Amino acid sequence: MADQQSDSESKAATKVQEAAANVRQARSSRERITKSSAESVARRYFEAIAARDLDTAVGLWAEGGRDNIRGQMDVLAPEGVRAFLGEVLDSSPDLLFEVLSTTTQEERCAVQWRMSGTFAGPGSLSGIQPTGDRFAIEGIDLLTVSDGLIQSNEAFPDSIALPRQLGMIPPQGSLADQRLTGAFNAKTRLTARLSAGDAQMIATGVWVVQGQPGRCNVYLIEDEGGVTMFDAGARTMTRSLARAGAKLGGIRRIVLGHGHTDHRGAAPGLGAPVFCHPAEVQDAEGSGGFRYWPQGLPDLPFPQRQLHKLMHRFAWDAGPVDIAGTLSEGDEVAGFTVVEIPGHAPGQIALWRESDRLALVSDCFYTIDMWGRDSDPHLPLAMYNFDTEQARASMLKLAALEPAAAWPGHAKPLTGDVRSQLERAAEL
Repeated sequence: MADQQSDSESKAATKVQEAAANVRQARSSRERITKSSAESVARRYFEAIAARDLDTAVGLWAEGGRDNIRGQMDVLAPEGVRAFLGEVLDSSPDLLFEVLSTTTQEERCAVQWRMSGTFAGPGSLSGIQPTGDRFAIEGIDLLTVSDGLIQSNEAFPDSIALPRQLGMIPPQGSLADQRLTGAFNAKTRLTARLSAGDAQMIATGVWVVQGQPGRCNVYLIEDEGGVTMFDAGARTMTRSLARAGAKLGGIRRIVLGHGHTDHRGAAPGLGAPVFCHPAEVQDAEGSGGFRYWPQGLPDLPFPQRQLHKLMHRFAWDAGPVDIAGTLSEGDEVAGFTVVEIPGHAPGQIALWRESDRLALVSDCFYTIDMWGRDSDPHLPLAMYNFDTEQARASMLKLAALEPAAAWPGHAKPLTGDVRSQLERAAEL
């Protein structure tokens, strides 16, 4: 009896092993078929291009398939692919297209290729007229194949070698190339001087970057391996802020003290999620404050009026931002507490750290006059306020916290007896 049971169990185990082997074999067979299909289609595609057989090449694409040639164009099959390939073939009558290697995984096939020829025309290439120059470049295409057709392609051509060989860019290492690099570096240094300085530490885990125009202050606060940015300053500061943030671990998020043009300016170019008070969403995502400022900024003297119009448009603002979330009174941000200080803007906020009595206060007060010179603390100009009396009350609310240091959205901070300075300013 025991022998019969043992024999039965042995046969059952053998059947399980055979079934598993069949599954593995079937899977391996499918993978070989898929791999063979993807690579076969890819090779046929590039062979058709090499043979200048445009109809066959385009015919291997699925309807609506996307051909994304990085740095050049993004087109859909069939007509977009036909137009692109046709332009390439028409630009060089002796075009030679070689497949150097392929790597295939399931439905994706990576093809390393080399293209060479004479840019003799008659067709142009990306708007460039034929020059008669010889060229040879390499690249990689990542094709996705399904049902025997190309569904998509991500192409990475050598976009620098071709313009160098056609004379659009000086030869690498040449005197002209060195001069071009020198001119570019000079422009970078000039832009850096005009936009913002380096980040300066103002307290434990807190840095300020100040930039022009308007001596805008942007604060970087240590936050879980990176930084939270408070206010985003002027658009002219974008590169300086990106550089400063990268050195401190990267910008994790941006918190706007308010949504005016000179405090949201760099945010669109930094690629970090942006937060603000609920009452500021409309302006951060919209006009940047212009909805409640008098049209034409009539309260400014004529020279400043014209200057401010230009700066709002071309220096301070980079346009609306997408708001990822909102913050209100009492919320925690990177070791600081949100304090609502409306008036200059309907949802203006400050960040308050009790441990060292540090306040980052956006435009609760100014220490700069309309010409960019240092001044005693004062309320923002009434023309730029949503509600000046509310702004005055917010200044007194800030004073009651008795900060050891209060850093505004522009120019220099208040230190020493901050409370008394703010209370005097609120009476003016």
